[in-house]
Amino acid sequence: MADTADQKKSTHRRRVRLLPPPVWWPLPAAALLGLAAGGAYGVLKAPEYAATSYVVAVPDDTTEPATALGFAQAYARIATSSSTLAYAQPRAGVGVQQLRTQVRAETSPESPMIAITGTAKSAGEAADIANAVADALSLSSNQAAKNTGVQLLLFNQAVAPSDPASASPKLSGAVGLCAGGLLGGLWMLARPARRKNEGEGGGEDSGTVVVGEFASLPAQGDHSETKEKESVR
Repeated sequence: MADTADQKKSTHRRRVRLLPPPVWWPLPAAALLGLAAGGAYGVLKAPEYAATSYVVAVPDDTTEPATALGFAQAYARIATSSSTLAYAQPRAGVGVQQLRTQVRAETSPESPMIAITGTAKSAGEAADIANAVADALSLSSNQAAKNTGVQLLLFNQAVAPSDPASASPKLSGAVGLCAGGLLGGLWMLARPARRKNEGEGGGEDSGTVVVGEFASLPAQGDHSETKEKESVR
């Protein structure tokens, strides 16, 4: 009896081990994988700093404020041009090609102010890039101030930031967690379609079974002969 109980327990354990995983297992697995990947990316990637300087377009006595607003839009477009960056390159200490990838200029359609942002691996270098481009833009635009009636003035100088602008490891991990969960959910949504297609593809097997059942039935001639024999009896 003891051997039979042990055999039942071992059989039950084998059945438990052979149970398939739950259908929702891709969701937590993909979420954890995304969390690990995002956290590793945030830790391994070097921090990036951003500093911003502001210049404002000021009209003279003979120029309307709307004109200054239009020139601010135009100067924001040439802030990253080769000529402006060539002026800024000696002070920034970065080549023109690399400087173009580390600076951006933004403006608002409602304000004649231009925001020039520099990015770098160090806070001091980011501030130097922003200030160098702002000074270069002001210098090149003021050379034509007599003809345009608009002058660019430095409104606020960039300072070295204390915190990086790039995402922290916690934020990178959270983004990876959300992305992994989304991919896991999409994969789960795609699974029923695969199972349905597999079920449709198995129609041939069911047809074979039906044919086998009909093949086991007696032929029509045999059935009539059986009836004749019963009538003679």
